[in-house]
Amino acid sequence: MPELPEVETTKRGILPHLTGKTLTAVFVKQPKLRYPVPITELDALINSPLIAINRRAKYLLLHFEDNALIIHLGMAGSLRITTPDSEWRKHDHWQLTFGETALRYHDMRRFGFLIADNKPESHPLLTKLGIEPLADAFTVERFAAALKKRRSPIKTCIMNNAIVVGIGNIYACESLFLAGVHPARIATSLTIDEITRLHQHIVAILNRAIAQGGSTLKDFVNPDGNPGYFAQTLAVYGRENKPCPVCKTPIENIKLAGRSSFYCPKCQPLTPSQTTRRTRQKRRNEITSSSK
Repeated sequence: MPELPEVETTKRGILPHLTGKTLTAVFVKQPKLRYPVPITELDALINSPLIAINRRAKYLLLHFEDNALIIHLGMAGSLRITTPDSEWRKHDHWQLTFGETALRYHDMRRFGFLIADNKPESHPLLTKLGIEPLADAFTVERFAAALKKRRSPIKTCIMNNAIVVGIGNIYACESLFLAGVHPARIATSLTIDEITRLHQHIVAILNRAIAQGGSTLKDFVNPDGNPGYFAQTLAVYGRENKPCPVCKTPIENIKLAGRSSFYCPKCQPLTPSQTTRRTRQKRRNEITSSSK
């Protein structure tokens, strides 16, 4: 799924091509996405200039004079800059044309969406979102305060969009590894030094991923049609049973909140007192099942 770095890469890729240009045409090939494409609202925007393009969490916000569009890339969607008359590919669903430039949406799973809202920041999808991890307001103090009473695994917490947005599974696993924190640690068991390290690595990992164009594990491509390269530098994610890049211990994988959680048992140690009873029992069951 495109996460914050992929969406930020997309925003930066389309922004110089579209900002300030006037929408001249709309074409919807497949209106049945996660939500129906709002064709009437799109047509009403024709002849309106695109004032700004912003990102909030994993949503792109396209601001016109009298309305705005909220775009989500779904599980495997992507936007690309093309010419209005370029050949349509299978799974291309809609196109916004700005003179000689077009923005086209591609989504094999059709789980992404485009909706119109003249006050996008007040839309129910956005109002309960937590802090942006790349914003100045994302301080160690604020991060520590958000974790203070959380007795959930730390990986579950940093992937909770009500706490901090956009940290997907890949970036959570990598940040925890670099911070030396086991993904199943109870959030309240982290020291301020550990929280500080984790905070620093979250910011650094996300910025590095953006610089490298995001992570291409399946379908994601940048607006220029090229894949991201961050996946080629992963230390633990997707590397179960492969040697840790630091200590050569085999990488392990556990399930937390239904998501695969990759870690090094030596570099990210865990004591029984640092995890929940439920997680300890689940881990014992996994070990027992694997030994049969």
